[in-house]
Amino acid sequence: MSTENLKKTLLKRDAEWSAAASAGKDIDLILSYWTEDAMVMPPGTSTIKGREELRAYIENSLKIPGFRIEWHSDDVKFSSENTMAYVSSRNRVSMEGPDGSIIAFDGRAVTIWRLDYDDEWRCAVDIWNSEDAER
Repeated sequence: MSTENLKKTLLKRDAEWSAAASAGKDIDLILSYWTEDAMVMPPGTSTIKGREELRAYIENSLKIPGFRIEWHSDDVKFSSENTMAYVSSRNRVSMEGPDGSIIAFDGRAVTIWRLDYDDEWRCAVDIWNSEDAER
């Protein structure tokens, strides 16, 4: 497969993951986009490792009133063997504030994907930070 086709495939998979996460209805579907040994580094909290910790993180996030996460990825770089890639993204996390109004936080992210045992792309490392931090 050409690099351009690989890029389209991975960006499509990433967009499907964003849609599933944004809908916030199917925890197993959201989890299926991470590798079993995934490591997630959200801003302001400890590193989350593996599917068990990720499940708890997602469940707790979805309990936050008005919680929603969405992102858009636009750049992919592949390893020479085309078995790993890193993807840059912009994201938005929103939730209800103390007064019930929706507050949103914009961020940027890098995810590292690997071609997993079943030839499916899955995210192995997921890290993001707030864009407000640079202002």
